[in-house]
Amino acid sequence: MASNDLMDKLVSLCKRRGYIFQSSEIYGGTGSVWDYGPLGVELKRNVKALWWKAMVHMRDDVEGLDAAILMHPRTWEASGHVEGFTDPLVECSNCHRRFRADLPEVEGGQCPTCGTRDAFGEARQFNLMFKTFMGPAEDSASVVYLRPETAQGIFVNFQNVQTTSRQKVPFGIAQIGKAFRNEITPGNFIFRTREFEQAEMQFFVKPGTDDEWFEHWKAERMAFHVSLGIDSDKLRFHAHGDDELAHYAKRAFDIEYEFPFGWKEFEGIHNRTDFDLSRHEEYSGKRMEYIEPGGGDRFIPYVVETSMGVDRTMLVVLADAYREEEVEGEERVVLGLHPKLAPVKAAVFPLVKKDGLPEIATELNQALRKAAIPSFYDAAGSIGRRYRRQDEAGTPWCITVDGETTENQTVTIRDRDTLQQERVALDQVVGWLQERLGG
Repeated sequence: MASNDLMDKLVSLCKRRGYIFQSSEIYGGTGSVWDYGPLGVELKRNVKALWWKAMVHMRDDVEGLDAAILMHPRTWEASGHVEGFTDPLVECSNCHRRFRADLPEVEGGQCPTCGTRDAFGEARQFNLMFKTFMGPAEDSASVVYLRPETAQGIFVNFQNVQTTSRQKVPFGIAQIGKAFRNEITPGNFIFRTREFEQAEMQFFVKPGTDDEWFEHWKAERMAFHVSLGIDSDKLRFHAHGDDELAHYAKRAFDIEYEFPFGWKEFEGIHNRTDFDLSRHEEYSGKRMEYIEPGGGDRFIPYVVETSMGVDRTMLVVLADAYREEEVEGEERVVLGLHPKLAPVKAAVFPLVKKDGLPEIATELNQALRKAAIPSFYDAAGSIGRRYRRQDEAGTPWCITVDGETTENQTVTIRDRDTLQQERVALDQVVGWLQERLGG
């Protein structure tokens, strides 16, 4: 299957099954901004919850934070974003669309939109931050920015978190939150968007131990993605060369996935040295030193960062799970999501709309929901059609209430991937699912 075909099919499925919609679609849509539907919001919540569990709940050396989107403008001067967070842009003299000057199709001098040749003048720098105003007057004193990353909220709170949590270096601060970038050439569905979520953790270490911790977090982060059921053959590390390293980085590795459109990054692990804390100390006048207990060394910590794009990770999960196969002469589309990621864990079907089967199925569906197992009740169409709908939605198990249920109080549970069916006692279904979901 061609890569464009696969992406088109994935985008279509996401809309059809309620995963992802284009923002403001009834007005023609907003460019590269997306809304998450009933299944999409559940998948996204599951991705974030598993990240938070691995990063914060299962460790005693990482604390959580939720910093504000709007920050003091000096924050972005200290971080280098005001001065350096720019892309070179050229404008077509015919259609007046703007493009990044380093795109291969633009470097050839032909406009990708209208086809005009020799259409571009000199490149100009364009800042990627969204600018807005705080307060009633739109003047220079009230300029603020929508944050282009979540990391700076962690750095400016380093002393607050360290003091109140009584953590000792090495320790980390984790945060999940929205960020905004006025991308000039967004695309590939939810891969590059103007509004997105990041799951970031900044791990503060003593200088000299940073290489060891860098290797630790590289291994931890790759293991996390494999635990989500992602095909390990489609995951790899990419080391940044000297020409790729950010100005603040000593070392940097990307975790890349082989998308239908090629190998692309969806998480980065960076050794940021003491750049950020030193800059904030310089610009704020507040000390960012850490003093070891018992009169030990004084130092500004180095930082090992793990930065995961939540939306990109969702695209990894969806692309990796999508498959088409033939079953008994019929084609079926499947989202083979890991059960802990699947938005709906089980679908409950009455085989027919009589003999009390809908009532039993409804009660079972309610019992699953009370046990915090997301479930879906469906009595419409043939049983085969209902199976196919749930296969597309990624539901791991379908439970059918049939004639035997009234005779011996058992139901049929069908596995999405193996297609095997098992008879399970009606009063054991909740426990059966909890065991397979890990409690």
